[in-house]
Amino acid sequence: MTRPPQPDFLIIGAPKAGTTALHSALAQHPSVFMTQPKEPKFWLCDGAPPPAWCGPGDKHSQQEWLWRAADYARLFAGAADHQVRGESTPFYLWSRGAHRRIAEALPDVKLIAVVRDPIDRAYSNWMHLWSDGLEPESDFETAFSLQDERVAKGWAPFWRYRDLGLYGDQLAHLHDYVDPARVLVLRYRDIVDEPRRAVDRACRFLGIRQGVVGSIPRDNSRNFVEPGWRARTMGPVVRAGARLGQFAPPEVWRRASVPLVAGLSGPGENHRPLLSAEQRERLLPTFTNDITRLCDVTGEDFGDWLTMQSRGSFRQRSSA
Repeated sequence: MTRPPQPDFLIIGAPKAGTTALHSALAQHPSVFMTQPKEPKFWLCDGAPPPAWCGPGDKHSQQEWLWRAADYARLFAGAADHQVRGESTPFYLWSRGAHRRIAEALPDVKLIAVVRDPIDRAYSNWMHLWSDGLEPESDFETAFSLQDERVAKGWAPFWRYRDLGLYGDQLAHLHDYVDPARVLVLRYRDIVDEPRRAVDRACRFLGIRQGVVGSIPRDNSRNFVEPGWRARTMGPVVRAGARLGQFAPPEVWRRASVPLVAGLSGPGENHRPLLSAEQRERLLPTFTNDITRLCDVTGEDFGDWLTMQSRGSFRQRSSA
C-alpha cells in the first residue's frame, strides 16, 4: 500500500535551540528523508494563509509559509519507501493550534522537541534578528521587554523572545493532545557536547539504525554585529529592503540581502559577548516557574538553567 505523502516525525522546536543542526544531521542518514525547505510551517496554518504579520521582514518571510495541503504533500514526494520522513518547524512547540492540528491529522506522528536554556535561547533569538539587520533595538534586555507591545502590533512568532522559551507550559499543553511516549525531549547542550549520542538517541526514538551519522553540522549562529555606525547606517537599509522583498520571490531578496547583512558585521569573525551574571539575574524570574514545570512534565532536571552562567553560542561552546 502506498503511504500517504506526510511526515512520520516532526522536529517541533524550539527556535535557536539546535533544530537546524539536528535536521541536517538526520538528513545524512540513509533511512531518513528530510524536507526542503526545512521549515514549511504548514501546521501553524489552518487551511488559510498566515496572518498579515507586520514586523521587520515578516511580510517577506511569510511568503515561504506553505499553507495549501497539496503543496505540503509534494514536499514528501521524493522519499523512498524505506525512509522515515520528517520536517522541522521549531514554532510547532510554541503553537497551541499546531498541537491540535498535528494530533488530529497525524495520530501516529513522532515529535522531537529540542530545548535550550530559555535565557540563552532568547539572547540567541535576538542576536539572530539583530545580526540580520531586522531587529531595530540594539539592547537585548530592552528588546526582550518589548514583546507584548510587538505582539499587539502583529509581529510574527519569531519576535516572542520570552514566550518561545516557556517549554514547561508548551509541553504540558502538547501532552493533552499527543501521547508523551511519542514525544522526545532533547537538550541543546547534548547536541553541542555529545552530538553522536544525541543523534543516536533521536534515531533510536525513530526506530532506525544508530551509529550511522558521525557528525553534526554547526548550527546557523550569526556573526556578531557591534552596535555603532554600521548598524545605524545599514540596519535601516536592510529593513527597507525586507519590506520591498514582499513584492518579489523570496529567493530574490535573500540573494540581494547577502552583501548588506555581511556589511553589518564588517570584516572578520566576531563572537557575540556572553550575557553577564547581572543580566541573567534580572531575566531569570521570568522563567523560574516554567523551568520548575518543565522538570515536573518531563521528569528531568533542568536546574542548571537557574544559574547565573551564560553558556554562549553553538560556535563558542563547540570550540571550547
